[in-house]
Amino acid sequence: MASPLSPQTITCKAAVAWGPGEPMRIEEVQVAPPQPMEVRIKVVATSICRSDLTLWESRGHIPIFPRIFGHEATGIVESVGEGVTDLREGDHVLTVFQGECKKCRHCKSDKSNACETLGIERNGLMHSDKKTRFSINGKPIYHFVAVSSFSEYTVVHSECIVKLSPDVPLGKISVLGCGVSTGFGAAWKIANVGKGSTVVIFGLGAVGLAVAQGAKLRGASRIIGVDINPDKFERGKAFGVTEFINPNDYKQPTQEVVKEITTGGADYCFECVGNVELMRAALESCCDGWGMAVLIGVPSGKMELSAHYGPLLNGRTLKGTLLGGWKTRSELPMLVEMYMKKEIQIDEYVTHEFPLADINKAYQLMKEGKCLRCVLHVGN
Repeated sequence: MASPLSPQTITCKAAVAWGPGEPMRIEEVQVAPPQPMEVRIKVVATSICRSDLTLWESRGHIPIFPRIFGHEATGIVESVGEGVTDLREGDHVLTVFQGECKKCRHCKSDKSNACETLGIERNGLMHSDKKTRFSINGKPIYHFVAVSSFSEYTVVHSECIVKLSPDVPLGKISVLGCGVSTGFGAAWKIANVGKGSTVVIFGLGAVGLAVAQGAKLRGASRIIGVDINPDKFERGKAFGVTEFINPNDYKQPTQEVVKEITTGGADYCFECVGNVELMRAALESCCDGWGMAVLIGVPSGKMELSAHYGPLLNGRTLKGTLLGGWKTRSELPMLVEMYMKKEIQIDEYVTHEFPLADINKAYQLMKEGKCLRCVLHVGN
């Protein structure tokens, strides 16, 4: 029997998706108390990532509904479960979809940021007991990557949390929970872009422009952005993009254009859209010998990637990354510190802000490619 001081079930508002592509509805949901090693968070701000859109549409993915999406968020710890020692009520936090237990083989290795215990949760449940913490009148409401931040309150595993200093603004920095960290880390950590190198970025959304910023800070001399939306070209300059290719302006494939203007191919190419044909184009846009293609985008249609073995035999490298290779609890605080010191741009990725009630407007902007990141203000 719970003591009077034990956390109790909370009823709050959340944006619930009832089916693939259906407009989300603001509903009254019940949020259960945190279980062992979990914390319940009062969400302050949450941003919409492309994967929130892709899995909501469920194209190429198993549909899991009803569901509360959202995974890039900041908030304040409302209560803690048994066994949590490094977080307490009132702490300011950033949520992440991939944890760091610091005990498994991957967490102990400097070659990986995966966690065997707290990897991506794909079944709409919590890691610990494979159950949900959300319900409506007793009916389970499924989670998204064990975060579900499109809610006034949510429950997250304590090792999927980055603790923030109280002086860090709990607003736009929510984008560090996934997209911006992923793009920045892909250039900074995964590719380790070299000074004076040539970089090509396929897709100039928030992730692609985060790649550009990371490459610029690493000293790349040419950063070539590829996108079919010409409106993104001017915006890209602010993040370090030096040249632009609109595939619609050329008759030949983009990889041939890249090879021509780089005299043989780029040093590094990044695919940030989630299109397997662009993934192959990225590999084919690299130079022989040392060219590296890094895959970041999550496909929403065809999932299988096919490529000729020749480029790989000639020394090119094909890599993928989740969260830019950052170990969440150990390394993401460095990016927060860089932001506070104004060494990296974060606020500039946020082009629109809405209350949670306007979540469908924000989703529509992302579907139409009219925003980088929308931040939803959930609570104070």
